[in-house]
Amino acid sequence: MAGRLLKVSSLATAVFASSGFYLYNKQLDLNDLSIIRFGRAAVTTAAISYDYLTAFKHVEYDTEEYWLLKSKVHQRSAERLRDLCCANRGTFIKVGQHLGALDYLLPEEYTSTLKVLHSQAPQSSMEEIQKVIREDLGKELTELFVSFEEKPQGAASLAQVHKAVMHDGRTVAVKVQHPKVQRQSSEDIVVMEVLLRAVHWLFPDFAFMWLVEEAKKNMPLELDFLNEGHNAEKVSSMLAHFPFLKVPMIHWDLSTKRILTMEFAEGGQVNDGEYMKKHGIDVNKISENLGKMYSEMIFVHGFVHCDPHPGNVLVRKCPQSKKTEIVLLDHGLYQVLQPDFRLDYCRLWQALIKGDMSGVERYSRSLGAGDLYPLFACVLTARSWTAVNAGISSVPVTHSEDVEIRTNAALYLPQISDLLNRVPRQMLLLLKTNDLLRGIETALQTRASSSSFINMSRCCIRAMARHKRSKIQSRRRRLQITLAESFFLWKLSMYELFLWLRGSVLGHWLTALLEFLH
Repeated sequence: MAGRLLKVSSLATAVFASSGFYLYNKQLDLNDLSIIRFGRAAVTTAAISYDYLTAFKHVEYDTEEYWLLKSKVHQRSAERLRDLCCANRGTFIKVGQHLGALDYLLPEEYTSTLKVLHSQAPQSSMEEIQKVIREDLGKELTELFVSFEEKPQGAASLAQVHKAVMHDGRTVAVKVQHPKVQRQSSEDIVVMEVLLRAVHWLFPDFAFMWLVEEAKKNMPLELDFLNEGHNAEKVSSMLAHFPFLKVPMIHWDLSTKRILTMEFAEGGQVNDGEYMKKHGIDVNKISENLGKMYSEMIFVHGFVHCDPHPGNVLVRKCPQSKKTEIVLLDHGLYQVLQPDFRLDYCRLWQALIKGDMSGVERYSRSLGAGDLYPLFACVLTARSWTAVNAGISSVPVTHSEDVEIRTNAALYLPQISDLLNRVPRQMLLLLKTNDLLRGIETALQTRASSSSFINMSRCCIRAMARHKRSKIQSRRRRLQITLAESFFLWKLSMYELFLWLRGSVLGHWLTALLEFLH
């Protein structure tokens, strides 16, 4: 027995030694090994689960000590999760960024800790970038570009962007995919699915499988840069009537599934108030134009850019016209809304803006919320149930309401998880988009301005009128629908003019005059 054990141990030693020698000679990064990535994720998941299982054993529920301890456990767990995302990179960072945007669902300790992942994405070495370009375009950098900056303009979870100059003198941005992310993404998603199922078994109220389902569906699309290029051209054509929108032109001759070469566009991030102040850019106009763009995408066309985090939305003064522009980047993730879904979503927002509670219930149920429709309305608008009842356009957002929303998010986590597993998959990316846009409005201090609701209402009216016309053959009836649409749009314009006058110097003067005469 001892001899057999000696033989086995000698063989194991030889295998490990030869494996180590092989890995050393190949200079293989241990992070590339699936077992290492899985092990790291499993250890982190186990540590977080154990912390939640044991931390509250000797603390009475709903005491000050309990809530203080819970906040500390949230913070420890969020930091562990952030460190895991930074270590495993790629898909893990992408999912971590998504979690960091879920202000309505996760405790503040998680969202504030995970938001830093937008600025902590890994960078590939210049050798790796050159290898991808050589493999995909069949030429060396010097053959393709006069100059190519080694330091990337920005690095994201799946790729990084370099500034370069082509031989004809044009400056371009070259987006190059991290070389290992394509292979690792499918393995990482399987790892996440296994671990999330294990956590759900331990904590039945924890239901985040929708997150894995979304990653499974969207990751292949985001990793195909040709798909991103086609999306960019489609949205540029679709919103060509907005002179303030700039979508960089694609250079197809220098683009592949892993490389996207586009027109270079400079600007400040949309949440950078100092940049806007320095360049004389009106934050209210930026917020209004952003609302116009997204209302048009969501309600009228049903083709929605779903990753408007600040790094993907730049603002600038156009070098030629000197007019303010919004530059929209990163077109890998779009949601195509089905017509019936889009129309119910239109009707729901109209009901929310007006405070039509029967409409809120009806269309929330149509969108899969069921009896959880009050929670759905609050999650969708990030407003309290009191504000929803009154009509969100008539009740301003307050700090106390934001605190109430965050507190309720922690209390109703099981119900919110249940809701997110019920609603159509299309809704999940829309919720993420809403959260990112709200984050921008909060940074610009323009959240819940009346203009955003007016733009939404305008797009909803146009979308509903277009739908009705498509169902009618009678010219007379189609004309009636068009006239009704024009009338409602005119009413909105009059209301917008009234709000502008009320806030202007002339409005203040007239108000003072009327008070004096009275």
